[in-house]
Amino acid sequence: GFRDALNQAMDEELERDERVFLLGEEVAQYDGAYKVSRGLWKKYGDKRIIDTPITEMGFTGIAVGAAMAGLRPICEFMTFNFSMQAIDQVINSAAKTYYMSAGLQSVPIVFRGPNGASAGVAAQHSQCFAAWYGHCPGLKVVSPWNAEDAKGLLKSAIRDDNPVVFLENELMYGVPFEMSEESQSKDFTIPIGKAKVERQGTHVTMVTHSRYVSHCLDAAAVLAKEGIECEVINLRTIRPLDVDCIETSVMKTNHLVTVEGGWPQFGVGAEICARVMEGPAFNYLDAPATRVTGVDIPMPYAKILEDNSLPQIKDIIFSVKKTLNV
Repeated sequence: GFRDALNQAMDEELERDERVFLLGEEVAQYDGAYKVSRGLWKKYGDKRIIDTPITEMGFTGIAVGAAMAGLRPICEFMTFNFSMQAIDQVINSAAKTYYMSAGLQSVPIVFRGPNGASAGVAAQHSQCFAAWYGHCPGLKVVSPWNAEDAKGLLKSAIRDDNPVVFLENELMYGVPFEMSEESQSKDFTIPIGKAKVERQGTHVTMVTHSRYVSHCLDAAAVLAKEGIECEVINLRTIRPLDVDCIETSVMKTNHLVTVEGGWPQFGVGAEICARVMEGPAFNYLDAPATRVTGVDIPMPYAKILEDNSLPQIKDIIFSVKKTLNV
């Protein structure tokens, strides 16, 4: 599954390059808060798998400094909500240094952990940071959906010489996925910055990332029974955005719906709509683009309210039909 793919990617890269190490809360002796680093401390020891105190600003600063000094840290946040404690290190220390040093000082670091809403953890643990980090030049921002994405993109992120924010989803950790023969290889990587068409279609383009790829595929299956063929694009990378892939699809389907779990204002969907308007695909649209997003409120705790605060399959189906005017 997804969790094992992440574990495999880290294991292979730790083995391949002795400069790679993992640090964060509960990553070592406890085997990871979500068991993503299971077995790694036992295999690699205290020097490579490091339990930190609960001080994001501290251990993120240590990790960024280590990257500047030539190591290749993987900095795990127990959730990306807690990366707010360390956002100065992520943005001002990691993201801007390569540019400010005129290319003399690279910062090869990966910031990873669960992002976006889990279940029943309320407002302070449910925010999606794709748009926040996607806003910042100097970062690469990756958002995998399935196990193959997770493995190939995490390996690319660790090998990248610049900072990568790697946004996982806690609700995907336990989901089993088929993995191709090719993805089992130690040389398997997925290039950062390339989206993937997960389902071919002719009537409408759905652009989505992370967990919501599943929702879009489920919605597409329902719509197909009604004769509506949806093309589903799994972004995989938030920054740099694969605008070419989106434009090619929109020029074919003439309709666009974006789907994400984050808030609407200045979100991933908003950016996609803007980029399509500014580019050659705009003239191909037969209807306004539509966004499906999380609701514009801090996440409620009650389950019924939480369900109504996040995009459901029915919301996606509704938006597609509205866009297609059926």
